[in-house]
Amino acid sequence: MVAEAENRRERRQRVLKGAAIINGITNSEVSCTIRNQNSGGAELKVAVEARVPERFLLYVPTDGVAYQAVLRWRRNDRIGVQFTGTLPKPRLHYG
Repeated sequence: MVAEAENRRERRQRVLKGAAIINGITNSEVSCTIRNQNSGGAELKVAVEARVPERFLLYVPTDGVAYQAVLRWRRNDRIGVQFTGTLPKPRLHYG
């Protein structure tokens, strides 16, 4: 647990933002909350039963950006993701 924080290049900023995990393969969305974030990744709160793919778009309406994300870890209702790039607002998201 401590090792994960030590592997980060920069400290994560505590935030509380609504977001959507978008799986382009199935065109499905999973609502989530961003708990902390930096330019390289984030910790998300998701429903325990939520199916989160290995790679997905994380659309953050307040940022107006979709982050290309890779799942790095999961514990109960929390997941850690690494950002690998950004895209403009995805067409699949209507919010």
